[in-house]
Amino acid sequence: MNFVEELRWRGMLQDMMPGTEELLAKEQVTAYLGIDPTADSLHIGHLCGVMMLRHLQRCGHKPLALIGGATGMIGDPSGKSAERNLLNEETLRHNQACIKKQLAKFLDFESEVPNRAELVNNYDWMKDFTFLDFVREVGKHITVNYMMAKDSVKRRLNGEARDGLSFTEFTYQLLQGYDFLHLNQTKGCKLQMGGSDQWGNITTGAELIRRTNGGEVFALTCPLITKADGGKFGKTESGNVWLDAKYTSPYKFYQFWLNVSDSDAERYIKIFTALSKEEIDSLIAEHQQAPHLRVLQKRLAKEVTIMVHSEEDYNAAVDASNILFGNATSDALRKLDEDTLLAVFEGVPQFEVSRDVLAEGVKAVDLFVDNAAVFASKGEMRKLVQGGGVSLNKEKLAAFDQVITTADLLDEKYLLVQRGKKNYYLIIAK
Repeated sequence: MNFVEELRWRGMLQDMMPGTEELLAKEQVTAYLGIDPTADSLHIGHLCGVMMLRHLQRCGHKPLALIGGATGMIGDPSGKSAERNLLNEETLRHNQACIKKQLAKFLDFESEVPNRAELVNNYDWMKDFTFLDFVREVGKHITVNYMMAKDSVKRRLNGEARDGLSFTEFTYQLLQGYDFLHLNQTKGCKLQMGGSDQWGNITTGAELIRRTNGGEVFALTCPLITKADGGKFGKTESGNVWLDAKYTSPYKFYQFWLNVSDSDAERYIKIFTALSKEEIDSLIAEHQQAPHLRVLQKRLAKEVTIMVHSEEDYNAAVDASNILFGNATSDALRKLDEDTLLAVFEGVPQFEVSRDVLAEGVKAVDLFVDNAAVFASKGEMRKLVQGGGVSLNKEKLAAFDQVITTADLLDEKYLLVQRGKKNYYLIIAK
């Protein structure tokens, strides 16, 4: 497989130094991509870069995932308007271990193949590097004029940032440049990859190598992913969409991909899955014949959820979606864990009732009118129950005065009331 061609048809290629494609065609290339370790989980904003590493390995080249332990302690000015919080080493190591575990779902770190992936952390070679050594070995090779010409620096100096640009951030490009030099010298790394906002930092590294040891290295970037409406990709009202289930449940993760627009689904399925061009072209054609069936979104959500979580999590997410939008049974509802149940019914009206009321047993009509205002009146509820329009925990309510007890609770805490087809209410026993 041709790595550059693979990125090109997937819409994952922005800038590339001359000679990059020829290098990749003639030998196995070691390439690296930097990952910010400021959290103990990646989010979907990292996924394009991770998929680049994945495609690189699939095409026979060797990927290095660089955890920016040292640079993450400082903050990259590229596209940012504020400096980051500094991490301590304990937090850094914890984050690194968590990120490696996530990356192992995309990259082969374990087998004995020559292009086995490796995880490196620039903190390991920067922590004992004295300021004097750095100034002598790195600083003397790159002029201030060269550094000032970078867009990321110019934007900050031209007033985009309220507090200007600190010396720490100004020297960031030298630190990232030194990473490239170090990996070139110790791992034979000839290619650095990243998002298009990293082009300035990457080319500084290539220039540093050229001026230090005369070596020729290369660079390649992917476009920054956006939504069709110009909005920021990967952000929801509740924040980042994380790869770790403890921050974003598999159900919410699945829903994110399922709800992207048609035009975004067409782009994202190329970027965020390993499906072949033929299969994707076929899915796009099928989707265009019947957009209302959302074929692209469903396949995208399936592929990414299985890749990041598991097939079991994907199936559970589909089952959970059917509870809200389909004709799921009470058995399916009872299988949901509490987190997924709350995620599925996030935003529906909620009422709290005393557990004692249920312990003694209470008529549904009293519970749903007096204790929780699901219905405006008992007469309204009686009529709806007689017409088969009220369900408790996905089972039709047989009688308006049916007795409800703690035995009916889901997860020993919740009752799900459905009025008509689309109106849900969650009653919480406390």
